[in-house]
Amino acid sequence: MQSWQLPEHIADILPSTARQLESAKEQLLALFRVHGYELVHPPLMEYSNSLLTHIDAGLALKTIRLVDQISGRQLGIRADITPQVARIDAHLLSANNGINRLCYAGSVLHARPDGFLNTREPLQVGAELYGLAGIEADIELIDLMLKSLQIGEIGDLLLSLGHVGVFRALAGAAELDEKQSAQLLSLMQDKDAAAVHAQVSVWKLDGMWAKAFALLPTLYGGREVLDEAREKLPDLFAVGAALDDLQAVCEAFPRQNVHIDLSELRVDNYHTGLLYAAYGSKCHDAVARGGRYDGLGEYFGRARPATGFSFDLRTFTGRLPRSERLPAIAVAQQDAAQAAEIIAQLRAEGQCVVVDYGIESNASRDINARLVAQDGKWTIVEQA
Repeated sequence: MQSWQLPEHIADILPSTARQLESAKEQLLALFRVHGYELVHPPLMEYSNSLLTHIDAGLALKTIRLVDQISGRQLGIRADITPQVARIDAHLLSANNGINRLCYAGSVLHARPDGFLNTREPLQVGAELYGLAGIEADIELIDLMLKSLQIGEIGDLLLSLGHVGVFRALAGAAELDEKQSAQLLSLMQDKDAAAVHAQVSVWKLDGMWAKAFALLPTLYGGREVLDEAREKLPDLFAVGAALDDLQAVCEAFPRQNVHIDLSELRVDNYHTGLLYAAYGSKCHDAVARGGRYDGLGEYFGRARPATGFSFDLRTFTGRLPRSERLPAIAVAQQDAAQAAEIIAQLRAEGQCVVVDYGIESNASRDINARLVAQDGKWTIVEQA
């Protein structure tokens, strides 16, 4: 094996793709900025106990750990930026008791890829809103998420909605313990109503709760699912509140193609309420995911209502508009010192100026003009 080979699911980003990604990132951050979201840059690594690996088992498995040679304590390389932003809101921005709108764009590192075709180094871009518990906050973030995904050609967008509150209300009413809830959550992911029914039968649950749990994996489809859920699920306040949230989102996006799935519960995540994701007709998996995660900041001393979304910008590779190299203006090496002032001015204006060292085999590409001295002044001469 060559010593310069990269690990599996890790890859270099070459100039043409790097230009596309950086251009898209600039557009996204500009979009976030005009919607009031302030950019933060959390560190790539922290002490592992700050990365909340004890809260989210799935995140713990993704987190790469190592020993800090300075302190001797265990460090973690971030696998998700959202918990870091929750820490910033709860601790560093604790003077603000109102709304904090924060955004970010940076690399994360996974111990294992999420899938066979996934990178272990996603470029995570996202936005989070802290301090507002109402569904209005979720609607704002969903709107921003859908606008963000216009950067690439991913086809028609499908907004997928779920809500953890429905399952939790039923689990609480049926008095399931933590182990039973986790087991049932896992079965829900397979949409196997028969398996769910068999499991609750083993536990000898009351027939009403057994029927409700078996029904959940079948409650997916269009907006009509909400009416069916209201009709067939037990009349619990928390269930009604969750369905009201979903109804409010549907009404906020009347022309958006919507899919509702009441068994989409993300067993490996820290979300507490509404869940949302976006799918493109030209993509095999969700291109963005988000949801409500109230109270995550409690670990850092301040529990706050929170909602947000994120996505891996690298999944858009090949779907972003081309970002061409800047055409270059060449200046001969022997003229560079004398032309330094005009060169600096041109570069300040955003033009690309390169020094031509006269080595034919190593000549710069995309040169469309030259900077030459004519009649005592520097002139840009177009090349044929």
